[in-house]
Amino acid sequence: MKVPFMHELDRIDIRILRALQAEGRLTNAEMASRVHVSAPTCHRRTQRLFEEGYITGVHAQIAPEPVGLGAVVMVGVVLDRSTPESFAAFEAAVLRMEQVLDCNLVAGDFDYLLKIRVRDMSDFNTLHGKELIALPGVRQTRTFFVMKEVKDSAPLPF
Repeated sequence: MKVPFMHELDRIDIRILRALQAEGRLTNAEMASRVHVSAPTCHRRTQRLFEEGYITGVHAQIAPEPVGLGAVVMVGVVLDRSTPESFAAFEAAVLRMEQVLDCNLVAGDFDYLLKIRVRDMSDFNTLHGKELIALPGVRQTRTFFVMKEVKDSAPLPF
């Protein structure tokens, strides 16, 4: 059982988090050298950061173009009702959609803002017509095609 955030982060913990965020493939020995602690200390601290929920995973960043997912689409979604049940049904359905990279409940003109990766505009048109507008409770969508990704997946600023 994870017990999140049991202790306050010190400067070594922060160095470890920054090093992993910058380069997740570091070996324990390389990271220990970068953060100026022994390898056993580094390993013990890194394990604790995982166990306490500060680190949720280490992943490879895949270039989208070579794998045929060059188009990014942002979709604002308005639901027909603002109830816990309608939110839960919508969220459960979105979690099953692999094309949806991010789904955020937002304040403002939309209930949700989705970030979607597809092959091209035609691919999105198919997704929109078959799946997006059929999601539970969807009353309206507003689509924004991303022309240029200026900043994506930036490291956390801590």
